Amino acid sequence: MFVRSLTLGVAAAALLVGGAQAADLIIPTTPQPIYEAAGFDWEGLYAGVRAGGQFTGSDASTYATVPVNTTSGVLGAALGVNFIPVDPFLIGAEVTGDYLWNSSATNSSEFFANLRAGAVVTDSVLVYAIGGLGTHNRGAVNTGVYQLGGGVELAVTDAITVRGEIVGQGDFDGAADSFFEGAKATVGVFYHF
Repeated sequence: MFVRSLTLGVAAAALLVGGAQAADLIIPTTPQPIYEAAGFDWEGLYAGVRAGGQFTGSDASTYATVPVNTTSGVLGAALGVNFIPVDPFLIGAEVTGDYLWNSSATNSSEFFANLRAGAVVTDSVLVYAIGGLGTHNRGAVNTGVYQLGGGVELAVTDAITVRGEIVGQGDFDGAADSFFEGAKATVGVFYHF
């Protein structure tokens, strides 16, 4: 009887020790969250530089005292802010300043206050329309000007975008001329804060 009791006691102790060790293997854990890339954040402030060309028309009128059939180089900067009131629509405000030079006329500058409206097509692509009012300064002559156009902006990192834009331009000189007397095409690099 003693041997049987001893055997049962050893077996019970072995089962209890094994059960205790097995309980140590069960470690309660919290599942790790799965993080996904949120895409490019188009909202907020941005600043950048741009370069391109400006082309005046061939009709009898001039654009802001620039002679007809003139091609000018453009080097400028832009500062703006974007808002997304309802996904995927974007609205924004932007100011631009450009220096224009060419071989046949006096160098000039342009400053615009613009409004932008667009749509975020994918996380990294924005398509937009732009319109603005400004001033064209050539020598001592300042002329009120306007522009309407559009562009495409692509996110290349989480803070940097590249943009291509084309606008038609006209002036408020009071002459009976075409609505668009010139065009400006630019490409730029922008940093989003």
